[in-house]
Amino acid sequence: MSVNAELRAFFDSRQEQIPAEVRAVMQRAARELVESGQADEALTVGGKAPSFTLPSATGRTVALDELLADGPVVLTFYRGAWCPYCNIALRSLQQHHDAITARGARLVAVSPQAPDESLSHTEKNELAFDVLSDIGCETTKRFGLAFDLPDDLAAVYADLGIDLHRSNGGHARTLPIPATYVIDRDGTIRWAFVNPDYTIRAEPADILAALDSLD
Repeated sequence: MSVNAELRAFFDSRQEQIPAEVRAVMQRAARELVESGQADEALTVGGKAPSFTLPSATGRTVALDELLADGPVVLTFYRGAWCPYCNIALRSLQQHHDAITARGARLVAVSPQAPDESLSHTEKNELAFDVLSDIGCETTKRFGLAFDLPDDLAAVYADLGIDLHRSNGGHARTLPIPATYVIDRDGTIRWAFVNPDYTIRAEPADILAALDSLD
């Protein structure tokens, strides 16, 4: 099953469990983000990936330039461990981790979560790749992916027990548009997937094809 087929099955099964008024808020916020055109402003193929150095879940610091010195990088931005769609997508990437590294690439995931939150997430999902913390979404902003939750959606998340203020180190409102990039060794983005609909994610098969197409 493709990751998007799994995501769609999860979405369909979840809808009847969500009260109609909550679904309405989520749907309106999702529609407004799509209509804002922000995804069109994100970095895409041919652009240069901004350099960054971020803390990993295990306490190391990871620099994009150092990763690129060893080969291409698959960089994925996700919303957080509280997002079930992100968890499905990350588990799918983990299943393809060996295939990614066999192509000489490094897989790195970035979220706004504090390192302690990322560590528990990494342990829970047994992720073999680096999970980095971009508190305040400064790196995410440089990729053109950061947006602020509308008030009504932030309230819905709070009512659902999602404490973004805690998990995001005090930056509760800012999240990334989910995105995945394949970056070659000179820092050029060679493949990009950016979709403001968080229920749709990059297919690992497409990532592998992009890596195979690198010179």
